[in-house]
Amino acid sequence: MTEQKSAGEASAADTSAETPQDYRPPRGARTTLRSTARGATLTYEAEADWIVLRKDEKPTAEMFYVRYFLQGGGEGARGGEGGDGGARRPLTFVFNGGPGASSVYLHFGAVGPRRVDFQDRGVPPDAPNILVDNDETWLQFTDLVFIDPVGTGFSRMIPEKKKPTEKPAPEEGKKEVEYWGLKRDLESIGEFARKFLSRFHRWDSAVYIAGESYGGFRVAKLARMLQEKYGVGLAGAILISPALEFTLLDGSDYDTMMWLDTFPTMAGAAAFHGRARRLEDGEDHRAYARRAGQFALAELLPVLAAGDLVGVEKKNGVLDTAADFIGLPRELVRAKNGRVRIEWFVKNLLRDRGLHLGLYDASMTVKDPYPDRDEWTGPDPTLHMAERVFASAANTQIRRSIGLDTDRDYDLLSDEVNQNWKVDTRKHALDSQVGATDDLRYGMSLNPGMRVYLTHGVYDLVTPFFAADRISNLMKLDEDRRKMLVVKHHLGGHMFYTWSESRRELFEDIRGLYGSAG
Repeated sequence: MTEQKSAGEASAADTSAETPQDYRPPRGARTTLRSTARGATLTYEAEADWIVLRKDEKPTAEMFYVRYFLQGGGEGARGGEGGDGGARRPLTFVFNGGPGASSVYLHFGAVGPRRVDFQDRGVPPDAPNILVDNDETWLQFTDLVFIDPVGTGFSRMIPEKKKPTEKPAPEEGKKEVEYWGLKRDLESIGEFARKFLSRFHRWDSAVYIAGESYGGFRVAKLARMLQEKYGVGLAGAILISPALEFTLLDGSDYDTMMWLDTFPTMAGAAAFHGRARRLEDGEDHRAYARRAGQFALAELLPVLAAGDLVGVEKKNGVLDTAADFIGLPRELVRAKNGRVRIEWFVKNLLRDRGLHLGLYDASMTVKDPYPDRDEWTGPDPTLHMAERVFASAANTQIRRSIGLDTDRDYDLLSDEVNQNWKVDTRKHALDSQVGATDDLRYGMSLNPGMRVYLTHGVYDLVTPFFAADRISNLMKLDEDRRKMLVVKHHLGGHMFYTWSESRRELFEDIRGLYGSAG
């Protein structure tokens, strides 16, 4: 059970006037809580509060966070006890992606002291939604800070009366919000981290960063930026279901890599649903997906790259084998020249049963509300069905357990942020290489002691695991750097940690990562 000791009084601040130099955000809340993890009682200070971001010394945004500092030491403590969790205890900044996602998914799915009580294979529970103590909370070996980027959670821009921070961009018909861009977003996290370390006197702690999806992209970029620009040395970087290179996310008839990367995941999903025609006796689905990846590299790639240049007979033979791997009719895969879009796959693999799969976890299914339509228009069983559960978790923990009093709505996933996101690093219209792998390589070179953990769910079609396998083998790491990188994939989808077995595996891996540092 979780026990509340004290709660800070909170009230909303008026942000409608011009913003003064000494601007103060809404008042946060702080309390002492208890929970259990693997039979042990954890007593920790919990706080929900804001840090004010500034530009030219003027306040521009309120970035919301929830922190948990373990009291009385614990794993990883190296001196000092009390409300600050031990000054030398590891500290981990955690965020999700989107862009436009709050930190709620990692917070209440895997990492925080309390989590949503999903069923074993990640199926959301029926209402009412219950928070349970998390046996796999990372608080057992690191203090935790969950960050909501501007426009998500309770984080907001600070409007100015005379100089609005939001204005229409006529050429695109979109909002122009300063922090809704690739570079400025990273800078906001860098500024937040520096202010947080100063506020709580944690500059001598071992600092880690962990992010999921676009948050994994952030982690890779920040592995360089935090150390090079903000003076924040990193002990480790944890990338969960990351999208590392934008060019791999959108395919066409004239490229190859997106189709290559999603193919093994389709094969794994086909095996899970009993539709794979190349599955060998006794072969588990992860092994089958890996074998599909080997086939894709050796045989499918030349067909995707050259088409009829390889010869019609050879091309058709390869495409028939590909169809057998992913459980689709041969004539359809031939007609698509091996380029099967993930939206088409989830709509059609089990269409004869009136089901469509999840994009974020293709092992999960939902009844297709529009079985007569050819396009995918139904709810995603992993993303949309879990929304209500995470919303309940965030509001229960922050408002009731921690005691924050605010009339703001907690924005789990903002479509407005996502739709208005811009690549503010582009110098020319034809600059198309937007990625984070080079920054990760740079960060690993800059700090030889930084450990990196890169992981995916094997049924995730949105950020497929095979891309990480390929990219990690293209990084040209020397032997010493290679030892600092772990690439491991788990059963499940984008949020594979909602699977009980995978959450336990992830916990043990990450605990080992922290234990091996220093």
